[in-house]
Amino acid sequence: MSIQSNGHWHHKARWGVPAAWLTLCAVWSSTWLVIKVGLRDLPPISYAGIRFLIAILVLLAVSSGRVRLLPQRALDYAVLAFTGVLMFALNYGLLFWGELHVSSGLAAVLQATIPIFGMLFAHLMLPDEPLRLDKLTGALLALGGVTTICGRLLGLNGVMAFWAGLGIVFGAAGAAFSNVLLKVRQIQLAPAMIAAWQMIFGATPLLVIGFLLEGSPLRFHWSVLSILCLFYLAVIGSALTFLLLYWLLPRMTVARLQAISLITPPGAVALGWAIGGERFSLWSLLGGCFVLAGVWMIFRKEEQPKQPAGMVRAEISLPRT
Repeated sequence: MSIQSNGHWHHKARWGVPAAWLTLCAVWSSTWLVIKVGLRDLPPISYAGIRFLIAILVLLAVSSGRVRLLPQRALDYAVLAFTGVLMFALNYGLLFWGELHVSSGLAAVLQATIPIFGMLFAHLMLPDEPLRLDKLTGALLALGGVTTICGRLLGLNGVMAFWAGLGIVFGAAGAAFSNVLLKVRQIQLAPAMIAAWQMIFGATPLLVIGFLLEGSPLRFHWSVLSILCLFYLAVIGSALTFLLLYWLLPRMTVARLQAISLITPPGAVALGWAIGGERFSLWSLLGGCFVLAGVWMIFRKEEQPKQPAGMVRAEISLPRT
């Protein structure tokens, strides 16, 4: 290869990393509002299930012929099924339902508790990740912020908003446990296929429950806007972001990737305010600041070694939507 060609690829790689990182920040900041807009026409459980059904098809199409599609051990299927239900059925089911009653920006802030719960579960399940005082302080600060937000939701928005906020936090805890359990089990499978199998096991109960409670999707109000929201979330917000995340992992430190957790909630709040017409009380914004400050205390000075491709998903505890 010529010197000129080498320089071309070096220049392309140098710009590719920040471009991919900024794309993740922008997309994950926007998905919260897109969920909210789609909920104007689509019921929450079916909306989430159909989103992941489309994302599964995209991930399989992209991965076919490039990586191994099937797990090696029977136990791997059990782990993927359990973590998939936690990550996608429980977490996203509660998130989509919760956004019926709270703003997209507050939902993003509450989902930012995923790494906080992940740190606590890691302390209990991973001997090499003990809980340190500075991280415990960050967790307590963030949970104080969650308490402030939920308290204001109960006082200003009523009981349903309060339960919606708690539901989103509970789903975040389930997602965090899923991440830590995957790290403990160390499934040797390409990250995109780990995500695809988790989506398969997680989307199935969403689709079944949605059909029983919300009726046939054929009877939904399929407006052009709702269809655009669905495909944006499935293709851009799920398949593309997972692929970008795992492309970036060997090229960036985990700490820098985790910084996305501090950027997407303010981005979601800003988009909700500017485009969605959402308004936030001073106490809710203060609680959000506490949450992000706690997450920052947990993530600071986190320089972890790079992981094999089949193990990376458990290392990134990001609030993805």
